[in-house]
Amino acid sequence: MRRRLILLVAATVTLVLISFAVPLGMLLHSANVDRVMTAATQEAEALVPTVATADHDTVAATVEIINRGSDHPITVYWPDGTILGASAERSQAVDLAATGRSFTAEAEDGREILFGVQSQPEGVAVIRTYVSNSDLTAGLGQSYLIMGAIALALLGVGLLIANWLARLLLIPVGELSEVSHRLAKGDLDARAKHSGPAELRDVAEALNSLAGTIQSMLKAERERVADLSHRLRTPLTVLRLETESLRDENERLEIEAAVDEVEAAVNATIDAARHPAATTTSRATGPTEISCDAAAVVADRVRFWSALAEDTNRACHTQLTRGPLRVRVAAPDLSAAMDAALGNVFAHTPDGTAFTVSLRPRPAGGVVIDVVDQGPGLPGDHVRQRGASGGGSTGLGLDIINRTAEAAGGQMTIGPGPDGRGTHVRLTLDG
Repeated sequence: MRRRLILLVAATVTLVLISFAVPLGMLLHSANVDRVMTAATQEAEALVPTVATADHDTVAATVEIINRGSDHPITVYWPDGTILGASAERSQAVDLAATGRSFTAEAEDGREILFGVQSQPEGVAVIRTYVSNSDLTAGLGQSYLIMGAIALALLGVGLLIANWLARLLLIPVGELSEVSHRLAKGDLDARAKHSGPAELRDVAEALNSLAGTIQSMLKAERERVADLSHRLRTPLTVLRLETESLRDENERLEIEAAVDEVEAAVNATIDAARHPAATTTSRATGPTEISCDAAAVVADRVRFWSALAEDTNRACHTQLTRGPLRVRVAAPDLSAAMDAALGNVFAHTPDGTAFTVSLRPRPAGGVVIDVVDQGPGLPGDHVRQRGASGGGSTGLGLDIINRTAEAAGGQMTIGPGPDGRGTHVRLTLDG
């Protein structure tokens, strides 16, 4: 931006200087020509009384004296054809002046000034002085150099002023950019200074207002999540007490394990809602600070859902590569994503529908997780996708999977199975 401002000022100053320099140069040339021609005319004109009244010898002597101190040679064409003073060929302009006229005519490499003078009884004598083109332009080169130096100095001053103004303008712009990047990385306490032009101060005020609004919204959201999580503690406590009254030991242990899972998730939600700083810092500094063994997490969640699969007569096929397979995502987040993907299978397919879970490493690092079922698949219009709102669903399943993939530098894709049947959810995570 600074370069563009400097180029803009340079172009503007250059155009202004050219618009002044060209007419000024023409004026200097015209003034110099007028000055030289006026001086030559006055020298020649001063000889008119002598030519009109004196005799041949007196005129010859006078012309000789004038030529010694003049820069412009003077020639007198006497009526009898005698040439007095500087030697010069008789031109057509001289013949025209011999009729008694006075004028200026163009000559070879210059100009000649002619006066026709009635010289007593002999007739008309012609006074001629010659001014060369070099005399007409003498001194202009130095004037042009001085004018060019002044123009360059003005251009340099303009560029210095433009650079100074650009710095004054870009300093607040840079501060706004820094604050916006800090906000994008999760530092919601970042605020922009009210400095610079009025427009930039308005932008800073709007950015600070936006940051405050986001901060208030996140705080309210965390409070609602924490409140909801606390509300879940009461039914969990009742469920745990009811579980302890079961007589079937295997059934009691299985339900207690499920209650423990839910309670751990609730506690993690409360902790994340009350202490978001650690999560924010991790996202700001990059996902490489958080990692887990994807092989261990996926195997654990498959074991958990396999028990429910047996109860619903579902065949669970697995193709899991042994670990460790490190990915840039926290273990609880990956567990939540796997629960969302597998939970969708149980929620949106009839009992007895088989599904497959596969885990394989990527050549460039990370893993690819596939969850494929043999259910009815996605609707043709893709409007009410699996996991989208509708039919009592909260619509959070696919969002959880997608956020987990993005946080790990990967992506989530969903579509039909390899044979065109069922649904295929793929989770790609970077290592």
